Amino acid sequence: MGYIEDLRKVVGTQPLILVGVAVAVINKAGEILLQKRRDGLWGVPGGFLELGESTEEAGRREVLEETGIEVGTLELVGVFSGKHHFVKLPNGDEFYPVTIAYVSKDIIGGVLKADGVETTEAKFFKVSELPDGLNPLIKNLIKQYLGS
Repeated sequence: MGYIEDLRKVVGTQPLILVGVAVAVINKAGEILLQKRRDGLWGVPGGFLELGESTEEAGRREVLEETGIEVGTLELVGVFSGKHHFVKLPNGDEFYPVTIAYVSKDIIGGVLKADGVETTEAKFFKVSELPDGLNPLIKNLIKQYLGS
């Protein structure tokens, strides 16, 4: 069990504030790494922090776990939070995420491969040719990164 699962045993479904990361990985061709999640939406690798983990450690861990790619240096893009990010899951759990977004152009190893658990497909896309079904929050992250 992880931190969030343990916390849910105590608080049930009531709203929580959860801290997570999202990492836009850019290859040498300027393409962005996207993953297709089990819900069918495309997004960037990311997830919630575990106890004692830095946001940078969580970002690197999530990219590796979900896509098989190992990244080094992370550059802060921004922090996304607020009531418009509120999430209510099908099981009734509610949370307000605080998402720290990074970009990394520092691919240092690994082989691109979807984990088959959280990620059903992983692929690099040209920023001008992003797939349909892109998570709206990720659209904002890409716009902010590109400065458009």
